[in-house]
Amino acid sequence: MVVLHGMLGSSRNWLSAGNELAAQWSVTALDLRNHGKSPHADIMNYEVMVEDVLGWMDRRGIDQIDLMGHSMGGKIAMALACRHPHRVRRLIVVDIAPKSYFSNGHRAEFVAMHELSLAELKSRGEAELKMEGRVPDWGMRKFITTNLERTESGGWRWAINLPTISVSLPELEKNPLAPEDRFGGDTLFILGGKSRYVKAADYEAIQIHFPAVTIETIAASGHNPHMETRAEFVRLVINHATENTE
Repeated sequence: MVVLHGMLGSSRNWLSAGNELAAQWSVTALDLRNHGKSPHADIMNYEVMVEDVLGWMDRRGIDQIDLMGHSMGGKIAMALACRHPHRVRRLIVVDIAPKSYFSNGHRAEFVAMHELSLAELKSRGEAELKMEGRVPDWGMRKFITTNLERTESGGWRWAINLPTISVSLPELEKNPLAPEDRFGGDTLFILGGKSRYVKAADYEAIQIHFPAVTIETIAASGHNPHMETRAEFVRLVINHATENTE
């Protein structure tokens, strides 16, 4: 299983869930371009990120995978499965739909990150306080500041490629799928019942693009079920795989 994280996240967000899923799979969580420890690049869109994943597979001689993606990573996973269906045995999409998200974007978070004066910053805690006006959600501020890392001189820098992700945001908010895109393989969508990212009105589009889909909702979870309700999330993924193994 290959796992793709969401925007501003990294493979570290999947350590706990990944360790539990390792009871069923050999799990690799990747850092997407401009995130985590992966290289920074000036171009960032779904086409090149699909190629990044395929290139990673090819370099390791991996023909086919079970592919899981959360949020932005889910958009990459959907596009890869639809356009290269022979490379994906099973698709798992976490709390994202094949649609554009202009109104649900990360604009306030990006403004807050750009306003932060790293040269004067003393700690991550100080960064959280300074972003409070733009980002009122405590959990989101905590999540954003995981992208701050120490420099060799003891200062702070962004681990993410903030300029390129910011410029690319309008492209990343778009629907990654064309109307004709289809993946007929086994597909599981796991949604957070408290999340606003996927609504009942989106089910029709999901079923058109993924005719073999099962849609499950974890009522107690928000946008991050792999962290907020990890035990239930892992149970759903493993049970679905067990019940749908050829």
